[in-house]
Amino acid sequence: MKTNQRYRNIAIIAHVDHGKTTLVDKLLREGGVYRAHEVAEECAMDSMDLEREKGITIKAKNASVHWKEFTINLVDTPGHADFGGEVERIMKMVDGVLLLVDAYDGPQAQTRFVLKKALAQGLRPIVVINKIDRPNCDPHKAHDQVLELLLELHATEDQFNAPFIYASGRDGYAIRNLDDKHEGMTPLFEAIVARIPAPTGDIDAPFQMVITNLDWSDYVGRIAIGKISAGKIKIGDPLFCIHKDGKRERAICTKVFEFTGMKSSESVNGEAGNIVGVTGIEELEIGETLCDRIDAEPIPFVDIDPPTIQMEFCVNDGPLNGRDGKYLTSRHLRERLYKETRTNVSVKVEDTELPNVFHVSARGELQIAVIVEMMRREGYEMLVSRPHVILKRENDQTLEPFESLWIDVPNDKLGDAMQHLASRKGQITNMTHHGEGLTARVQLEATIPTRGLIGFETDLVNLTSGRAVMSHMFKEYAPHCGHVVSRVSGTLVSMANGPCMAYSLGMLQDRGHLFVGPGDEVYEGMIVGENPRKEDIPVNPTTEKKLSNMRSQGDGKAVQLEPPIRMSLEHAIEYIANDEYVEATPHFLRLRKKLLSAIDRKRASRREEQYET
Repeated sequence: MKTNQRYRNIAIIAHVDHGKTTLVDKLLREGGVYRAHEVAEECAMDSMDLEREKGITIKAKNASVHWKEFTINLVDTPGHADFGGEVERIMKMVDGVLLLVDAYDGPQAQTRFVLKKALAQGLRPIVVINKIDRPNCDPHKAHDQVLELLLELHATEDQFNAPFIYASGRDGYAIRNLDDKHEGMTPLFEAIVARIPAPTGDIDAPFQMVITNLDWSDYVGRIAIGKISAGKIKIGDPLFCIHKDGKRERAICTKVFEFTGMKSSESVNGEAGNIVGVTGIEELEIGETLCDRIDAEPIPFVDIDPPTIQMEFCVNDGPLNGRDGKYLTSRHLRERLYKETRTNVSVKVEDTELPNVFHVSARGELQIAVIVEMMRREGYEMLVSRPHVILKRENDQTLEPFESLWIDVPNDKLGDAMQHLASRKGQITNMTHHGEGLTARVQLEATIPTRGLIGFETDLVNLTSGRAVMSHMFKEYAPHCGHVVSRVSGTLVSMANGPCMAYSLGMLQDRGHLFVGPGDEVYEGMIVGENPRKEDIPVNPTTEKKLSNMRSQGDGKAVQLEPPIRMSLEHAIEYIANDEYVEATPHFLRLRKKLLSAIDRKRASRREEQYET
């Protein structure tokens, strides 16, 4: 099979804070992307605002480095299992992976997910032990831990014999042995060229490319991004798109882009083995095939793991709707959600019997929360429900999704973590102790229903003061395992409309924790706090202190209010119960009951009781 020796396509696998961004910036600089006087963009690979804020990779992105006569295409990979759809299609574009590991922390749980996918695709790894300049680091220990991980993930003999490079992204050097001289990133470039196979593809064959990513330009419209499997393409060539329904659309190629550094530049032509962008066809979807002949066969696309979580997206019908956002109607909401499915292969949107309610299915609540957050920033208002798992019915048996879960916790929090797992129907399958004394940690492996994972990460962070690390991956559908405990507390529900008053909040804070502060607008049915009992308590946070001409003992004393709890979007989605919504607008997050009227809620409760009896 013919190969194009000019190119190397490689994906980067790295845990949060293991130095991926800094290392890539050094590779770009040494590859001549930045001029001598030009300042490299900080966090170049994390280009979305949300990625910079959360410290995670959400969307797959391309960078390109030209070293000697080679073009090295680097593709960033999300490490979170919720964005597995991104990972699976990335593996179709590359021929090898760069596994980046911190010399102090060793391989972490989140690298396992992407590495397992890469090894299953038969990709060759190169291991980079980064941050060897860090005090108290242990590169030898990290080396051994990576080998153990490769064995655990059933790597082949060739994959297990991966080359190891030791590096400091901050100081800009890579070495083969720890006692080598520090002279730039050349050893890493040499390892990539020698270890990663050149992409296969016959330049003289008819043009073929599967679409693995989509972009948009205000000047040229929709851009299809992918690795050319065979042939060449240039501006003016005939172009056919084989759609998923089998239809074949004819067009003319209007632009061809290739990547230079973090940017794309117009290319005279694209050839087999290179990752390029092609324009000319407006209606495209990820997984479709571009070719230059109407009778060509489509390229099979990777199977994506099924969605396991579903949520309702509804038009905001609350009393405060329209005050903050620009896009409010069901038409706006529907268009935006279906637009998301065009670039996000693991998200599915379905219409319901109600015109203002849509079902959105995805891999996890974080993935849907990211969509909600992006829509908020674009000016949308909406209501979103608590996530619930997608059940299946086979052989008169109800099946639900289960996940493989890995948790790394401090030894002193092991008992609490195991108790939380047990309450969520988690079954521990393996336990590994490492470290001693104050730094002792335990890695737990467990199988847990996807329902049990909803809200678990927040609980784990609070339980361990942020010292735990967790990762999970879809395992299988298995028989339903019974009731899982979620929220054990009740809420304080407003029964009035208007601004909150400090006087009334001062009396209410004795009943529980408040979610609102003085001056916040509330309405009937809005959740303004949490109470330790299971039932919901109606309250009035808008009551003012009555003025009179009589002095009392408490006159002149200020109301001492505790700061209200302000939840993040992810926390709010995990917190709400099945009869509640999160109202998300560009500048506000509110929790509310689905039925705002207390009378309507009572009637619904009675109907449920009658139905159960």
